[in-house]
Amino acid sequence: MTEKYSVRLESFEGPMELLMHLIEKNKIDIYDIPIAELTEQYIDYLDQFREFNLEIASEFLLMAATLLQIKSRMMLPKPPKSKEAEETEDIDPRQELIDRILEYRRYKEVSTVLLDMQDMQEKYVTRAPMELPVHHLPPDNMSMQDLVRAFSNVLAMHKELKIPDALVEPEEYTISDKMELLLSLLNKSGGKISFEDAFHTGNRSELITTFLAMLELIKVKSIRVYQVDRFSEIFIEVRVGED
Repeated sequence: MTEKYSVRLESFEGPMELLMHLIEKNKIDIYDIPIAELTEQYIDYLDQFREFNLEIASEFLLMAATLLQIKSRMMLPKPPKSKEAEETEDIDPRQELIDRILEYRRYKEVSTVLLDMQDMQEKYVTRAPMELPVHHLPPDNMSMQDLVRAFSNVLAMHKELKIPDALVEPEEYTISDKMELLLSLLNKSGGKISFEDAFHTGNRSELITTFLAMLELIKVKSIRVYQVDRFSEIFIEVRVGED
């Protein structure tokens, strides 16, 4: 029998957060989701919410429909393959959902890092600003909002230039891997690159990992990210001879 939960649906920001809660609570392997069990538990949440005569946001209902559709596709018998099709790999009906969950988890990681950095920043007492030329920004004066905005522009640009997934060989990267790759790229480029050069290639998931790696390098003071003027190009530079 499926466990009943006391957590209210309104405490979740959206359907992906509810899914992540269920996955983490039940220690589910994201790459091998028991779709029938997950669907049942997800719908239990919606039923519990409906018992209080409260309106359920449309995106939660859409996700429920998506889960049910995947569940029904998983239950369908596989048609016999022709000789030509025997060599091709079956597409897992869960794959798109898995990709969305992984992408959502990456975004949550970005949010966590940004909040941690904001907390650290708030511990320091700032002095009155020095007189600077109009619109001039000294090195390291890129705010979190500036960085996120710049990264959003990069994601938008890559979305426009998206290469079909079938032509791209997926590759897994960790934040540590990307930290090393970023430092290597900087060293090969004389210690300085443009912000866009750090995100030259990669799918959406890889770009998010690169952004997380960049934030970690800023946090440990291995690099600086800066603009000379407010609307000028953003640069990433290796810190040299600094404590």
